[in-house]
Amino acid sequence: MMMDIVEKSWKTQRSIEERFRHIGKGKYGRVLKMARRPSSEEYIKVIEITGIGLVAIGALGFLIMWIMTYLPRYF
Repeated sequence: MMMDIVEKSWKTQRSIEERFRHIGKGKYGRVLKMARRPSSEEYIKVIEITGIGLVAIGALGFLIMWIMTYLPRYF
């Protein structure tokens, strides 16, 4: 009984180690090796573009809500 539990735990341990051994070698390995921390200038540019996108999507949603609320009266 105790040996069975030990064997299962060793098998699980080997399985986990085998999965982690292949992390840097698969199809995403090259991308992870090339990845780097963005400079502050790049980071600020990404924040600005994301903010502009959020405002644009919010404005579009507000425009659609306004049209659906007030325009049906005229038809």
